[in-house]
Amino acid sequence: MLELKFVRNNPDIVSRALIDRNMGTELIDSLLKYDVEWRECLAEGDKLKHKRNVITHKIATLKKENKDTLSKINEMQGINDLIKVIDEKIRDCKSKINEIMLSIPNIPSSTTPLGKDENDNPVIRVIGEPRIFLFTPKPHWEIGEALDILDFERGAKIAGQGFTVYKGMGAKLERALINFMLDVHTKNGYLEVLPPVLINEKAMTGTGQLPKFKEDMYACSDGYYLAPTAEVPVTNLFMDEYIEKLPVFLTAYTACFRREAGKHGQDTRGIVRQHQFNKVELVKFVKPETSYEELEMLTVDAEEILKLLKIPYRVVSLCTGDLGFSAAKTYDIEVWVPAQKKYREISSCSNFESFQGRRANIRFRTPEGPQFVHTLNGSGLAVGRTVVAILENYQREDGSVEIPEVLRPYMSKIEIISKET
Repeated sequence: MLELKFVRNNPDIVSRALIDRNMGTELIDSLLKYDVEWRECLAEGDKLKHKRNVITHKIATLKKENKDTLSKINEMQGINDLIKVIDEKIRDCKSKINEIMLSIPNIPSSTTPLGKDENDNPVIRVIGEPRIFLFTPKPHWEIGEALDILDFERGAKIAGQGFTVYKGMGAKLERALINFMLDVHTKNGYLEVLPPVLINEKAMTGTGQLPKFKEDMYACSDGYYLAPTAEVPVTNLFMDEYIEKLPVFLTAYTACFRREAGKHGQDTRGIVRQHQFNKVELVKFVKPETSYEELEMLTVDAEEILKLLKIPYRVVSLCTGDLGFSAAKTYDIEVWVPAQKKYREISSCSNFESFQGRRANIRFRTPEGPQFVHTLNGSGLAVGRTVVAILENYQREDGSVEIPEVLRPYMSKIEIISKET
């Protein structure tokens, strides 16, 4: 969330940010209208309350002098009625202001490139060369079905489209990747946590999922939502708190759940886009002056997983038109997918500056007074998409799949996934 005072004093900056994000400026126009009305009502209410205090004092004086107070009592009652009307207007304006403020996205960093969509995302670096196959590489869903390690039909039978059952070496590979990723990140200084996956509305609002992305969330009873990413519970560990010692680096595995509303027809086959998937997340809480340096290091930490797995990838900087709602700057890590002959996102690493800190009320103390922390996060990595990358990049002509060397200790030292494994 942005600061109301900042929006009030810098409407042109915020409007420009909305335009750069391919949005209109109607939100700002409405906000400023309600803000003016709110402050006028506050001033009017204060005047009426002052006048009431004067009349109250006058009534007390008249009573001491045994004089008639009826006219003053009637006048005070009229003022009380006006105050009730004004107070209702104040509550209504404040509610509308809060609603609009929660719907205004973050302002892109000055280092975020301008652009309309993903086609305008500049490539920052490319790591590794795509493998040259001496045969036509198969897509991961064909590999998984042939090896009997991915069962799409049974996943759809028990849950619906967008759900998959991992079997045998498929399940073992998924579990191995989770443990491997967590081990790498904890060695790099992140503290592992295992948070709940049922999240309350306040926490979902704190990181920016609500109200904007409500259609993408799985709502449960009693005001709970299923976690769309570990970013939500992990960031909100410090909701309404002061962090006494910064920085704080956390990593967590969670199952994640997304309805993917509005994305029907995209990646209908395979496990690139699922309603339930596993992910290992990296989250940082830092001081404002170090947050962009920390973003670079967080991105490198996420990249290390692909470097160790020896899978080609690239890093792109998201332009303003492709930037997430809460982010000020984002790097996407995109892994090479041979069957599609293109790079696909496997991690987004973002600096939210104080946007989430203000929404979730996460602060730290300074000699000048409390400040909101800067929060960052990134996938380290999306596990299912890493399975896709391994199956396709490590496939062999006979249909088997080589296990990356770094993963073998996590898979009982097995080197090949085949029908006989």
